[in-house]
Amino acid sequence: QVQLVESGGGLVQPGGSLRLSCAASGSIFRFHTMGWYRQSPGKQRELVADITRDFTTNYADSVKGRFVISRDNVRNTVYLQMNNLKPEDTAVYYCTADLVGVLSWGQGTQVTVSS
Repeated sequence: QVQLVESGGGLVQPGGSLRLSCAASGSIFRFHTMGWYRQSPGKQRELVADITRDFTTNYADSVKGRFVISRDNVRNTVYLQMNNLKPEDTAVYYCTADLVGVLSWGQGTQVTVSS
């Protein structure tokens, strides 16, 4: 399995921006589909965005046009740039690595959007 460590969460005002990072261990990072999920209290965990090994991206409708997922296969890192944040984006954000259906999870990082 891949070891994943997220960073970059915190408290931000509505309309603000944050960038999450996820550093992955292992030399086969470039073969994984990388993703970001989130979970807020009382809600199911949901996919926010993912990016395949060939850099194809996919976004939840709720974040399209505001969030951008990217990856750096040299640094073994995936990023989530979050712009125009809304209170409903408040959640714990988890990084994932998917290789042939085997999913690894990070420990999560809290994002709170509040004035």
